[in-house]
Amino acid sequence: MAQWEELRKLDSTLQGHVRQVYEGKIHLDIRHHLCLPIESQDWDSAAVDQNKACICFRALLGDLDEQLNRAVRENNILGGPNFSGMKDYLLKHFGNQQLYLAVILSECLKEEKKILASAGEAEVSSTDLRNHPTMEQNWRMLEHKINELKKQTSEVKQEIKSLEGLYEKLGFILKNWQSRVEEHFGLPTSTAAVEEECRQQTHIITETKQLVLRQVGNILNQAEQNIVTLIDVELTEWKRRQQKACIGSPVDTSLDHLEKMFTAVAEVLLQIPKQLQKLQDLIGKYNSTDSSNLTGQMAEIESFALSLLKKLLSNALVVEHQPVMASLPQRPLIIKTGVRFSVSVRFLANLTEFIQKCSLKVTPSFDKDVEEAKTLKGFRQFDLDSNNYKFMDAYTAGGGLEAEFGHMLLKERKGKGKGSQETKVADRQAGKRKRNQSEEDQLHLTVFEELHIIKFVMAFKHAGLECDIETSSLPLVVISSTNQVPAAWASVMWYNMLSNGEQRDLSLFLTPPSFTWEQLSQVLSWQFLSAGQLELNKDQLSTLRDKFVDNPDGLVHWKDFSKCDKNESSAWFWIDGILDLIKKHLADIWRDGSIMGFVTRTKTEEMLQEKPTGTFLLRFSESNKDGAITFSWVDHANGGTHVHAVDPYTKQELLVNPLPHIIYNYSLKAQKNTNRNPLLYLYPDIPKDTAFRHYYSGSETSAPKSSKHGYVPKNFIPVSENPTPPPSPTRELEMMDTDSPQDTSMERQKVIQELFPDLLLSPLPGVCTPSLQYTSMDPQSFA
Repeated sequence: MAQWEELRKLDSTLQGHVRQVYEGKIHLDIRHHLCLPIESQDWDSAAVDQNKACICFRALLGDLDEQLNRAVRENNILGGPNFSGMKDYLLKHFGNQQLYLAVILSECLKEEKKILASAGEAEVSSTDLRNHPTMEQNWRMLEHKINELKKQTSEVKQEIKSLEGLYEKLGFILKNWQSRVEEHFGLPTSTAAVEEECRQQTHIITETKQLVLRQVGNILNQAEQNIVTLIDVELTEWKRRQQKACIGSPVDTSLDHLEKMFTAVAEVLLQIPKQLQKLQDLIGKYNSTDSSNLTGQMAEIESFALSLLKKLLSNALVVEHQPVMASLPQRPLIIKTGVRFSVSVRFLANLTEFIQKCSLKVTPSFDKDVEEAKTLKGFRQFDLDSNNYKFMDAYTAGGGLEAEFGHMLLKERKGKGKGSQETKVADRQAGKRKRNQSEEDQLHLTVFEELHIIKFVMAFKHAGLECDIETSSLPLVVISSTNQVPAAWASVMWYNMLSNGEQRDLSLFLTPPSFTWEQLSQVLSWQFLSAGQLELNKDQLSTLRDKFVDNPDGLVHWKDFSKCDKNESSAWFWIDGILDLIKKHLADIWRDGSIMGFVTRTKTEEMLQEKPTGTFLLRFSESNKDGAITFSWVDHANGGTHVHAVDPYTKQELLVNPLPHIIYNYSLKAQKNTNRNPLLYLYPDIPKDTAFRHYYSGSETSAPKSSKHGYVPKNFIPVSENPTPPPSPTRELEMMDTDSPQDTSMERQKVIQELFPDLLLSPLPGVCTPSLQYTSMDPQSFA
């Protein structure tokens, strides 16, 4: 879908923002009626290259001419857009400033993408609420109750203020009544009247004090109910949503709403002791006769308020952003020893007086008080590199009371734990149990099943309350090599889909529960949403089900899902390679839905049999566990129907030659050295150029370059012999290791990348399949 069409579907407010982007720069009709040619050009490159700017400008004029000619043929000059006027506008304003036009369109297209991104974030939040209508209702109901608490607290303040006025009035009468009676001598009833008035004022004062205490008690009872809802329902649900978000679910994990409610209740609870103290001061000041009875009652109420405040604040510290390495932003909870990672905690009771009067020091610790470290055989032990304590502060960006740990480092403790020796860790990599071990000796976890936590402790002291407030990260997996990431991520997904977020069961993988296919399919779909912004459809999931579910109970068991050795690996590791392929090379095409992806060879042949010659589809290789993509097409020739498939393209090949370029230029070398592109229609019937035109670079659509320095220009053209090489391997998932020179080179490159992750390494020479060839072309005949 064209970017402009997506913008037109936004609400009026965001469409207004789009209009502002173009205001004073270029007429919006130009953007509307030339949306496809504008989006198909590389304006970023044209903005810094006069020649490219000139080519792009001519492309716009050519498209206008084509649309004008079509309007003439259809006799629709008056009823259609003013294409000739648009052309005159472009020539008048940018005919001599083509580079300036390129700069404008480059900037405007970037702003459009930002607006679409902001709309997408808002859509995720609103979709989450639509999918869970009771969530919004519960929030509104709870917010109403908390607002009622605040209202009642304000009423208590007013009552105590009026009580102060009553005390002052009674005190004035008692102090001055005798002198006033003497001034009004002759009124025998004056003394009796004053005494009666004092009795009435004293009664009103007593009733008001009891009313205040009843109101305070009622406020605290309601606050207790609200605290239970906040902690046991709202906070628990947020933690569950955070777990799902960590493994790719598009749920809302904003803390702003929770923070607002935690802060409001904390403010109410802090006001109660202050108002009780004011009441106590009034009683003492005016020597009230019932002070002894009220003191004990007020002490109980204050103690209750303090206990509620402690319960609320003890749950107000949360891990807002779970531990994550910068190199794996979409895969949190995987930490590599010796590599920097970050994590942030947030205090939901965001009160100004906490910031001004408290030094909220937060100290992290690794695996503190973890019983599994003592009970599980071979459990590795780690230490944080340094004492990275932080103080809570209110950051302007989000306004939350946060502590961000941006430079944390983990090191394994050597020689002090049962599992600290490298040999023992190596023995556990594949998760194998020795046959002759006793059952007790077998109670240990593999490296990838071993779960750890980071605990954060914040010292709190304020308003008579002194305590340590704690929170912990979600369980994480510690690795020592980047090639362990897929297995570690399998553990992270498994744990966070099956646990509820409250109980930290670090020994879950001793007896791991099984997934239903419905659960696993959801998690797998989230992975593709994270990698390429598009979930799996029901047909793709149906194909994948056959690779994961092969037992009568319809369950996926952990031992099968996590299987990873040289002889056999689970389908998960194949899918992980495809996810990496999408993220690095195919994200846009995957998001557009152009890749069918998961379809067997047999099903491919069935789908293409009845289609016109040249119909093709894109599918992932089933034999390459590192991730590769191929295309299959149908050819009705020589009285028969043939479905061919090209040798799959790997990540290394796509790094050199993007897939749209391959599709555009792919050729079959026929007899007499003539070439033809067999790819005409993307399944089911979309013309190839319609599907991929906006991905083509300038070299595909621009005029051929002239000879330079006597050399004929060359293009990187993928060519196959006709007939094509053998089709893709069968649909069975084969994970075969080879010792070819190319594989050896690849392994060497992985080692170098492991040692020097900050170096930009170029692709290895020679890593290119025979289906890719450099072909020199006649500059007079570009095809």
